[in-house]
Amino acid sequence: MRLSKKYSDITGNGLFLIAGPCVIENEKMAFETAEKLIEITNRLGIPFVFKASYDKANRSSIGSYRGPGIKKGLALMAKIRKTLNVPVVTDVHETKDVIETAKAVDILQIPAFLCRQTDLVVAAAKTGKIVNIKKGQFLSPFEMDNIIKKATSAGNKEIMLTERGFSFGYNNLVVDMKSIAYMKSTGYPVIIDATHAVQRPGGAGDRSGGDREYIETIARASVAAGAAGVFMEVHPNPAKALSDKDSQYALDKVEPVLRKLKQIYGLVNG
Repeated sequence: MRLSKKYSDITGNGLFLIAGPCVIENEKMAFETAEKLIEITNRLGIPFVFKASYDKANRSSIGSYRGPGIKKGLALMAKIRKTLNVPVVTDVHETKDVIETAKAVDILQIPAFLCRQTDLVVAAAKTGKIVNIKKGQFLSPFEMDNIIKKATSAGNKEIMLTERGFSFGYNNLVVDMKSIAYMKSTGYPVIIDATHAVQRPGGAGDRSGGDREYIETIARASVAAGAAGVFMEVHPNPAKALSDKDSQYALDKVEPVLRKLKQIYGLVNG
């Protein structure tokens, strides 16, 4: 199967970045964040995909902000994609939403908690879109082999695999660097979700906590271990974010980190 130019442009040109706010809060913030990230990645020569969610279905509390919903959210993602000429990715949670979502984005993302949902994975793969599958916090890297087979059974080999940590006791996650090495051996590009990896799920009672100060550490170690891409939830003012405020990275700190990560990637893959 010939891989699309879009897939090759993203994964075949060195370290790549998937970044954006956890959830769409408003159009102005989404556009300004995307524009700034495009400016940074163009300057550094790093392929970039803009990320945001129209609905955060997996929330700690019934009162948590979830986003604008599928209709408004996808319209905005499509607008960013067209206006800024940038590939975009968003989560999809139910099979009934897959086709509609695929029309608006370049990459369909399977959330970690849903990575074993056979019908969802197969439906996403059948669209022919790139599929980014997040490894569940409850899965070993070896079990991703079965999920890869689900996606490729639909004739789609444009797959990305994302590590986002493994549950370690209550309200904590750890990242095993062997996981990155193993998943890389499958032949598919591996991404480190450096922001969700520092979460403390449910650790703040009615929301998730997080240890933002370790995001750069996780990203550096993972790129050194063989990660091809970095996923970061980025916000202009994380303290005021409507979702995952303890684990989003500050937009104005992204460029220095990317410079370091690109150097590490060059040393490991040079």
